[in-house]
Amino acid sequence: MPARHISATPGPGIKRLGLSFLVLTCTGVAVALAGHDTGELLPLDDDAIRYTKTTADDPVARLQQRLIAGSAKLTWEDQFGYLRSALKELHVSPVSQVLVFSKTSFQAARISPRRPRAVYFNDTVTVGYVRTGDVLEFAAADPRQGTIFYTLEQQQTARPRFYRRDVCIQCHHSPVTQAVPGFMVRSVTPDWNGFPSGSEAFITDHRSPLKERWGGWYVTGTSGDQDHMGNAVLQRPGETRLAISGESRNISSLRAFIEPEAYPAPHSDIVALMTLEHQSQMLNRITRLGWESRLGRPIEPLVEELVEYALFSGEATLTAPVKGTSGFTEEFARQAPRDSKGRSLYDFDLTTRMFRYPCSFLIYSEPWDGMPALVKERVYARLGEVLSGADQTAKFRHLTKDDRRAIREILQATKKGLPATFARED
Repeated sequence: MPARHISATPGPGIKRLGLSFLVLTCTGVAVALAGHDTGELLPLDDDAIRYTKTTADDPVARLQQRLIAGSAKLTWEDQFGYLRSALKELHVSPVSQVLVFSKTSFQAARISPRRPRAVYFNDTVTVGYVRTGDVLEFAAADPRQGTIFYTLEQQQTARPRFYRRDVCIQCHHSPVTQAVPGFMVRSVTPDWNGFPSGSEAFITDHRSPLKERWGGWYVTGTSGDQDHMGNAVLQRPGETRLAISGESRNISSLRAFIEPEAYPAPHSDIVALMTLEHQSQMLNRITRLGWESRLGRPIEPLVEELVEYALFSGEATLTAPVKGTSGFTEEFARQAPRDSKGRSLYDFDLTTRMFRYPCSFLIYSEPWDGMPALVKERVYARLGEVLSGADQTAKFRHLTKDDRRAIREILQATKKGLPATFARED
């Protein structure tokens, strides 16, 4: 697509909010998240990468192409602007909605516990919506370049246009995104206005204990007696710990906190949050592995990290069943690829672990398929060693013999491009 259609310069919405506030907001949170260091940041514009200089090929860029060609159209609504139309065109379901009320976005001035920011997602796109916001926010996974950031102005026009926002990498290119431009889910300790305090903050994924998750987020659904940080704020100056109780961790309605009618869905589903956490760091790892390979650096440690993460090594054990409220659990699995026994990597467990067959569904994604051929060859070789039973090391002991066989059979039946010798048992 011609570069002029996806602008890298700040549009009106960004200028009105001010870039200095963006940098301030991100820097304050990043300090609290020190300790997730992956080493030096990978160079964005090395000749092997050219992140800011390469035309993007991701779902948002392709939608822009369709808008230009006239084969797609965004429809304006008085309440939500272009939100629902953009979700439809990008194949992102409203039931994926999760709500974050901490002031950790560049539209922070418009975010509060009464007016949270909504996030919607599928395997490769996230969409951010702020009530009365100047723009919609988009992060899309390019199969080669990784996460690309965009905004779409919330102003009715005959020709709506996505603007590429490389300025977003000031926050989204850091050690906590695997040293590449990427996704992250942050859990902070918010005060009554949504400002993160300096007491506790985490980057979370499927390995994080629930007690560290979802600070600054609303969470609908049940987790039994398992504590989490969602649905709670510091009540008064000087407090450093959130007041967590059964009432804050197991709720089905957000009406006590917000106006649910002000959003396309009334939920902030716990299972959707868990899924978003897993895929954020999975996509980052895929990107980093591809970049390191193109930079000519050793990849074996990163191959191992990706395989461990993809197979849920180190996953936090659920000590009580988890259940969502929005229908996300059922919809997520509805269109999944299945083998002849009806099994899928999209099937949840949610009793002791997240998925029934613990292998990341992102193995079907464009970013996975976009990894360099030699990288995929090595990743498949390691996956095969584990799933065949040849690797019985401690980090994979959570996989029973039946788990390994089931995952192997599902992949052999549903995943294109597997090596002919993939995961053959000795």
